[in-house]
This record gives sequence, structure tokens and C-alpha cells, in this order.
Amino acid sequence: MINFQDKVNFIWSIAELLRGPYKKEQYGDVILPMAVLRRFDCVLAATKQEVLEKYEALKKSGLQNMDPVLNRISKQEFNNTSKYDFEKLLADPDNIANNLRNYINGFSKNAREIIEHFDFDKQITKLNDNNLLYLVVSEFNKIDLHPNVVSNTEMGYIFEELIRRFSEHGEAGDHYTPREVIRLMVNILLNEDNEELTQPGLVVTVYDCCAGTGGMLSVTENYMRELNPGIQVELFGQEINPQSFSICKSDMLIKGQNADNIILGDSFTEDGHRGRTFRYMLTNPPFGVEWKKAEKFIREEYEKEGYNGRFGAGLPRISDGSLLFLQHLISKMRQDEKGSRIAIIFNGSPLFTGDAGSGESEIRRWIIENDMLEGIIALPDQLFYNTGISTYIWIVTNRKNNDPMKGPVRTGKIQLVNVVDFYQKMRRSLGNKRNEITEEQIREITRIYGEFKENEYCKIFDNEDFGYQKIVVERPLRLNFQMTEERINNIYNERAFDNLAKSRKKGEAGLCEIEEGKKLQQQIIDTLKTMDSTIVYKNRDEFTKVLKKTFKAANINLNSPLLKAILSALSEKDETADICVDNKGNPEPDPDLRDTENVPLKEDIYEYFEREVKPYVPDAWIDESKTKIGYEIPFTRHFYKYQPLRPSEEIMREIIELEKSISEKLKKVMGE
Repeated sequence: MINFQDKVNFIWSIAELLRGPYKKEQYGDVILPMAVLRRFDCVLAATKQEVLEKYEALKKSGLQNMDPVLNRISKQEFNNTSKYDFEKLLADPDNIANNLRNYINGFSKNAREIIEHFDFDKQITKLNDNNLLYLVVSEFNKIDLHPNVVSNTEMGYIFEELIRRFSEHGEAGDHYTPREVIRLMVNILLNEDNEELTQPGLVVTVYDCCAGTGGMLSVTENYMRELNPGIQVELFGQEINPQSFSICKSDMLIKGQNADNIILGDSFTEDGHRGRTFRYMLTNPPFGVEWKKAEKFIREEYEKEGYNGRFGAGLPRISDGSLLFLQHLISKMRQDEKGSRIAIIFNGSPLFTGDAGSGESEIRRWIIENDMLEGIIALPDQLFYNTGISTYIWIVTNRKNNDPMKGPVRTGKIQLVNVVDFYQKMRRSLGNKRNEITEEQIREITRIYGEFKENEYCKIFDNEDFGYQKIVVERPLRLNFQMTEERINNIYNERAFDNLAKSRKKGEAGLCEIEEGKKLQQQIIDTLKTMDSTIVYKNRDEFTKVLKKTFKAANINLNSPLLKAILSALSEKDETADICVDNKGNPEPDPDLRDTENVPLKEDIYEYFEREVKPYVPDAWIDESKTKIGYEIPFTRHFYKYQPLRPSEEIMREIIELEKSISEKLKKVMGE
């Protein structure tokens, strides 16, 4: 891109004129819609006079819907019938506010709605009141934003760099994705379909549910047209941020796309493409953003529709909705012969967050067991403008290749590609973005992924390799019992005993019941104190019989909850005691000794148990009723390289050298 930074700096210099009436984070309220207006103005300039002449003629004819005719003359999907353009606005400084409104109202409905989403009318008033409107229009008139001068791709960069400056503290992943990352995603997504995409007259659909300013959609379309100039690419998107939505929609309008395919709203609660399916889907959802605002809607869909809705596989924790976006995209997969392909950017959380049985694990399980996860690519850090964290591209498809004639057979396999070292340092950082992937590196990563061969950067696994059975290992409860004063006092902490001296009745009846309860409590304590405090019972059943016999002799009836409370108070853990058993003679587990083991799905849990558990705890057993299947993708573990520790002598020498250096510097400071 020629002079990209110069254009950004020029527009930013206009933003600096707003200082005072506007705070820095408010600059975008003016600059972004003005940039869109200026681009529209440049696009329509060549046909402006011809459109106005035709408009006057059509008014006399009484034609109601003039837009199709005027669009043919403007050679765009929109037109403007106002007599004003930026030059004419500047010719009448005293009336520039009213004239600018007239100019905006002169746009055809599809373009006018884009400006309205910026809520720009308020800014016109504010700018005019502060004597800034003429100055801003004048400055924008100095820059040519015609697509022949500033391509759609470059304009996207300009918008996104401006947004970055306007919202430097925005959420990670918000707004947009670096173009080289999008290019890599598109390369990987279309890699196996390149031959198919060259077919004449082909029509393909592309969807982004977090469209931002439309970068992913634009790059995908450009790449497809490079492969096949005659291809028909239909772009669809949805965006929740009104400014980003307006920029995206204006870009689609100028490119001749159907701008109505770009929807404003929350993809979860206001799915603008409900019922539609798409061939290709790409998105970069916000990282680690909670979905509490949409929780009621999402839970209702999950509970009522199950797998017939979008979220049947499960719901992740409320603090991170990343996997909801993936389920949303999967619901829009085509079920025909070709199916669909998805590329989505995540941080590390969706790889492993959530234990077996959790929402995240169940979602991973559903995707992997249905053979939809094709591969994951680990990217370098510091690639994104608003975050420096590690990111991953997930490739998901419902039609993995199983034909050797069409390329590597991927059925039942998952490919992990680690390219964290594939980057070059940028000469100048952009926010948190300090690294970038070069074109050569993009080609190399694409080759590694496409070859589907194991090497230093690529590992290939069976789907089952990422599954495990979480088994619950129980050990028996062993208790001893004794009538010490300390243990007898413990009984006051037991709820069943404490409830004896409480009543739900009111008035005199309640007071009487409480009094009776206190008497029973004292009788129980007195009875326990009559028992031999020197005897230690190591068999619960034996002690229970003695206890019942003692209370029967005292004519005190112990119900089941009260008996359990007394046993609990008088007991202590004792590894030398007999095993406590239930009424069926089965060992009773000790909750404090309960443990879990994650057994690889490919391994027999009993063989694992005999080998890894039994030798160390011979009395343990597996509670089969609690076994759960989980899935996680420990990406880093599979590419871990052992780094030997430095010799202690070397470290000591380094410490001594540092001490000498510090000492010398201190002497200089102290003037010695």
C-alpha cells in the first residue's frame, strides 16, 4: 500500500482539530462517518451531473422508484440526488450545516441508512455550534478516497487503524483482525478447494458473524477473484457495533455487493441470517467476553430446542462465550455433498477450559466425536492490535476429505500446526501488534497444513487422542469411636441434635416444644457419659449395636438422623479401623480420600487402574456411576521441547560478575 500511513496521519490530523469540544475517544463519532461520506462523494463524483439531470427528468415522468435507473447511471449500487457535493458545501459556509443535511438526505435509502447508524446528525449540530464543521469538511475535501486511488483493502486498513487509535483500550479481538492473519485463514480454508473454485460461473457464499469493518469478507472475496475472475461471491455478515457495521456496509455497497446482507445486531439474540447456510465462514469473535446479557435468550434456546437449535452441545461458563460463536457457525453449515468450512480465531481458553462433563468439554466432545475438527494452528503472539496473547485458528468442517485423489485423507484425524516462531518484528508497533507474518511465511504455513505430514511443526492425531475418561477412585471409610468429653461435645455441632431444641410452632406450644427438646438433648448427653470412655471401638457396626442397646436401656428412642449425628460426633478417621459398610455390605467411601484419574480414551480404564492406582492404594475401587468422558486439546504439551537447566557453576559465575558490577557502580555513586 502506497502512503498508507500518510493517509492515516492526514485523517488523524483532522481528528486533532476536534480537541476541546471532543474527547479523544469521541473523535470517531465525527471522523468515521465523514470518511465514509467523503468516500461516497469521490465514488459518485464522475457521474454526479448526469445523475442530477436524469433525476430531474424522472421527477417530471412521475416514476416512483427511481433508484434502479439512477444506479445504472452512477454505476454503483447507490446514488445521490442532492445538488451538493463537498465542493459545493464549501461554497456556502454560512449554511453548511443545513446543506450537509440536504446532501445526506439526497442519498438513496441504502446509503443514507449507513450514515444514520453513525447518529451523525447530532455531530453536525455540535460541530457547527463550535465553528468546526466548515473546517472538517474543508480538510476532508483535500483527500481523494476514490477506490481507484485508495483500494477497498487499503480503505479497510485506514478505517481499522483509525478505530484502533480511537479505542486503544478496546476489548481484545474487538473490531478487526490483521490482514495477514485473515489471508492465512483464507489460504487454509480454501486450500483443498482451489481447483473447484476455478470453475466458470461458480457461486459461493461467505459469512462472518462478527464482521467488524468487513476485513475478513473483503480479503476472502479478493482471494477468490484472484483464483477465478468470473466467480460470483456473495458476502454475508452481522456486526453488533454500529460504527463498524456502517463501515462494513458502506464497503459492501461500494464493491457492488448486496449491502442488505450485512445485518446490525447481536448474532446470538438477533440472528439476522436465521435459516441460512453458507459454504465458507470466517470470524474473529471477542476473546473472553461474558455472555450474561444474552444468557436468558441462549438458555431458553438451549433448553427448548436442544440440538434443533444452535447450542445443543452445551453452554460454556458465563465469563467466556467463544465456543457459543463456533456452535452458531456450525448451525449454519450446509448439509449437501460439499458441506461447509469454518475458520475461527480463539485464544487458548477453548482448547482446555472446563473439566469432563462441563459445557466447554461437552462442546469439544460433540465437535470431535462428529469428526468436525480438522485442524488447529497456533499463531505467534503480539499479532493483534488490542492484545498480545497467544491465538489459534480452528478449522472446522462437516465434510473432511476421505478421497486420496483429492488430497490427504483427513477423516478421523486432527492436525495441530505450531507456527509460533513464524513471524518478523515490525519496524513500528501498532498498539500491541509488534509482530507480523510475511507473505512467504503464509505460503510456508499453508504448505505445511496442506501436506498433512508430521514434522517439527505439524502433529497428526486420531480424534480419540483428545478424549479421556475421568474416573472417580474411592477408598473405604475407616472410623474409630470413643466416648471422650471432646467428642461428646461435638454433638452440639450436629444439625439433627441442634434441631431438637427448635420449633416451628408459635406461642406457648412452640416454647413447650423447645423445652422438651432441651430435656431430650440433656438426656442424650447424660446417657453417653454413662458409657465407658476408655474403650476405643474400631468397628462401626459393633459400636452402633452398643449405642442402641445403651439408649434402649435409658428408654430413649433415637431416629435415624439423630443416630447418624451421634455416630458422626463420636467418630474419628483411623487407618487401622475396620472398613465401614452400608446396609448391603458394600464398602462406604471416604469423601476426603476420593480422587480422580484421567484415563486416555484409547486405554482400558481397568488396565490403567490396576497399573497406576492399585499398587499404591490396594483397597481403592472405581465408582463407575461417576465416570465421565471429557475432551481437551493440550496443544502446548505436544510441541514442548525440553530445555536443560544451566549448570549451577555457570549461574554462580554470572551472579559473582553481577555483584562485582553492582559494587563498582555503587562506589561511583558514593564517590569512592
